[in-house]
Order: sequence, then C-alpha cells, then structure tokens
Amino acid sequence: MPDRFSRTRLLLGSENMEKLKNARVAVFGVGGVGGYVCEALARSGVGSFLLTDSDVVDITNINRQIIALSSTVGRYKTDVMAERIREINPDAAVECRRCFYLPETAGEFDFSRYDYIVDAVDTVAAKLEIVQRAKAAGTPVISALGAGNKLDPTAFRVADIFETSVCPLAKVMRHECRKRGIDSLKVVYSGEPPVEPAETGETRSSGRPAPGSTAFCPPVMGLIIASEVVKDITNR
Repeated sequence: MPDRFSRTRLLLGSENMEKLKNARVAVFGVGGVGGYVCEALARSGVGSFLLTDSDVVDITNINRQIIALSSTVGRYKTDVMAERIREINPDAAVECRRCFYLPETAGEFDFSRYDYIVDAVDTVAAKLEIVQRAKAAGTPVISALGAGNKLDPTAFRVADIFETSVCPLAKVMRHECRKRGIDSLKVVYSGEPPVEPAETGETRSSGRPAPGSTAFCPPVMGLIIASEVVKDITNR
C-alpha cells in the first residue's frame, strides 16, 4: 500500500526506513540552511526532532528560508518549522527550544539522547560548543560552514574540516578545532571564493555587516547535509 514515504522506501528498503523512523536528530539553527535540513529529513521519514533557534522570521528571510512567508513573519522559526514537519509527517515528534545555543545554555542539552547533531548556526563559539559536546557524547555531528556571499550552488563539498580550503569560516574552524584537540569534523563548505557584495548597508543585530544570500545556495547546503545524515543513519 503506497504511503507518504513509499518512494523513498523503494531506494532505501523497509529496514532503513525503520531506522529513520526511530532516529532522533537535533538541529541547531532553523534558518536558510537548517530549515532545509529539517524539511528534507522530515520528508525522508526521520521520526523525532529537536529544533533549537531563538530567532523569529524576518522579512529579509523570505529570499531563502523555506519557513519564511509573508504569513510567518514575526513568528518563532522553531514553531513554524515544527508545524511544517507535522504537516509532512503527523507521526513525527518535535521538540522546540527557543534559545541561542552558547556555552551558557549548553548544559540544558543532553546530546547522548540523539542519533545525530546538525550544526547550522552562524557563530564560531556556538559551533565549537556544539561540536565539542557532540564529540563528548559520542554522537555524530555535521557542521554547515559559510553559505553567505555565495552564488555557485555546485561548489558545495562534503569534507573533513582539515581538508577544507577557500572558505574563511573553515579557516577559523580549523584553527579553533586544533586548539581544542578536535581531530576530525564532517562539514559542508563551499569552494567558491566569497563574492564581493554589490551593495552594502544592512547589518545584523550584532552590528556585523549582513552577508548577501540567494534562494539557491543555503538550501543546497541544507539538502546536502540532510543527505549525509540519512546516509549515515542508514549506513549507506
């Protein structure tokens, strides 16, 4: 009998679909990259999610975030994503945390509860804390590196952090991982040199210049990350 996941089952088989159904995945950052990670994992049959993000949907998110619509502006990203996941799969369990993951809030999370950790946040301190906690718990983790100021969606690659190049965020992460004794980390990064913005002026809440973004680069990174999670959970 056909069901919502029958086409995926044709490729992966019933045993692997059961693994995905029983999997618990924690996604940190539900924006341009993380939103598409959640979308693809939900459509792949992952059965349990933790969504962590402190932000609300902003009108500037509409150009690239799957949860961003005129009707969702001002709502918490975790809440909107949770609704989408439940629309895709009513049987999915979704837990939301409205907080920004930092060393100060890290103690609120038990990474040993999850089968996979996705780091889709955009601050180095938070990324390093997530990676360290995941490594300590023995839970697989994958990190998204820079997707801003990119125009070429074919330039994204899956690699160990110490095999990366070009990406400025990867350079910082390599240095910080060495300092902390982290000897490996699966990442998705772009080999495209950052594109110089044609215009400037917009800033983030932190005061830093906002990077330019497109409708295709952050989503592609998110979909690649989701594919790695599915392949690792199913041992393919």
